Amino acid sequence: MEYTVNMIMQSLKLLGNEQIKKIYMKHGAKEPLYGVKTGNLQPIARKIKKDYKLSIKLYETGNYDAMYLAGLIADSQKMSKEDFTNWIEKAYCHSLSDYTVATTLAKSELAQKIADEWISSKKELYQSAGWTCYCQLLKDKHNNEINKEKIEKFLYHVESNIHKSANRVRYSMNQFVITVGSFYKPLEEQALEVAKSIGQIHVDMGKTSCKTPLATTYIQKAIAKRISSCKKIR
Repeated sequence: MEYTVNMIMQSLKLLGNEQIKKIYMKHGAKEPLYGVKTGNLQPIARKIKKDYKLSIKLYETGNYDAMYLAGLIADSQKMSKEDFTNWIEKAYCHSLSDYTVATTLAKSELAQKIADEWISSKKELYQSAGWTCYCQLLKDKHNNEINKEKIEKFLYHVESNIHKSANRVRYSMNQFVITVGSFYKPLEEQALEVAKSIGQIHVDMGKTSCKTPLATTYIQKAIAKRISSCKKIR
């Protein structure tokens, strides 16, 4: 079955929920959107599977729900640098830049090259997406597939710059430190030291109830869990 943009948009409209819409708007989403639960997007994505052309068209609608769905069905390997540039340019809130664009980029062979450029950008959501992309890469790839010197350099960049960075960038940088300490064993000790150095990071979460995690707490729990698992294996 060939799915069209019109078919998808009709389905999304039927699944729309006013309460969910209000929640999304508190997180930065804006009209047009229907307020479709992420859990209701997953079955649609599974039916469509990977569809490069449809994902590009859905993202172009500017409808928040359709843009989010575009990331779920995107074929990252077929996406060009121009495609990713277009997506980040149109990502008007962190839910799109971090949870759609960055996670889609992380599955591409272009991931590190583009993420490096975004981290060096002066635009808040570009930087946030760049750091988030690396968080995803650290979770998905084996430690030996990630350049230790680069990650170490990034850690100390965060330590020196996080408190003077833009609001959303502070959040993503903090997440990067947590992710390195939790998933990248070669630098877990350095990540914990950086976490202690930066302390509690203050991020304005707007009208949401979300809070910025304390990096030291999360890293220490991850290390303790890993040590416990190793003991059980022995």
